[in-house]
Amino acid sequence: MTFSKTKLVLGITTAIFLTGAMVSPQALAKKVKHKHRAHKVSKVAKAPAYIAPANVAPESSALQSQVDALNAKVNALESRPAPVMPEHVAQVKSKDNMMFFRGGYDRQMAPRGYSYNAGAPDILASSAAGQLNNRNGWYFGAGFDFSLNDNLFGLMNNTEVLAELMFDYKQFNGKAYNALTANNVVANEFSLAASPKIKFMKGSSFRPWIIPAGFEMNVISPPSGGVTVLNPGVQFGAGADYKIWKDLYIGADARYHYAVGKVEGVNTSGLTAGGYLGIGF
Repeated sequence: MTFSKTKLVLGITTAIFLTGAMVSPQALAKKVKHKHRAHKVSKVAKAPAYIAPANVAPESSALQSQVDALNAKVNALESRPAPVMPEHVAQVKSKDNMMFFRGGYDRQMAPRGYSYNAGAPDILASSAAGQLNNRNGWYFGAGFDFSLNDNLFGLMNNTEVLAELMFDYKQFNGKAYNALTANNVVANEFSLAASPKIKFMKGSSFRPWIIPAGFEMNVISPPSGGVTVLNPGVQFGAGADYKIWKDLYIGADARYHYAVGKVEGVNTSGLTAGGYLGIGF
């Protein structure tokens, strides 16, 4: 009976010990976990609060005023008128100057097949019957137009004033016999002219023009009976040109060349009519 009581007590004690051994690690783990969480929460609670600087996030009213100011500046810039290009710059960009090559028909007012020397035998005479009366010929030349003004010096809009410098060579069909050299010679003439030119309808592809009066100097060959070769004159002209592509132009003109006086009996007055090809620059 005593052995049975002792055995019962030992069994109960063993069971209690085993139960405590199994429960204690779980409780210990829960206790440690709870302690760690409390420590973490306490650290977060003790951290200082972040205070945003006042200049990082401005007030909405101040931001709106800045936006309004920028919009006002943009509107002011957009409403500004386009800058006006100076007149001399506009002329360069629009290429109002021109170089041209011209040619056509020439008609003299008096025969150019001979030279007359008053009071002495003729130096030149006709080499064949009828050639003395042949006043027809042809010419070829070139020139430059330089733009000076776009509105006729304030008198008329879209009316350009140009300075024309031109030279050409004229040759006549009649030949003459030179008694001094016993050879036939060809009557010809070289002209150099400077003239004001008034050109209308600026900005249009088709542009008519006139030359009120221009100065020219004529060099005749063969010379006169007095061996004079120079004869001044005045030219009047009218014409028009048309832009065919970019800075290329075609045109036609007619000019009357008036000789101030005869050179020892030689009259250099005449009429030219023909066409030209121009290049703007």
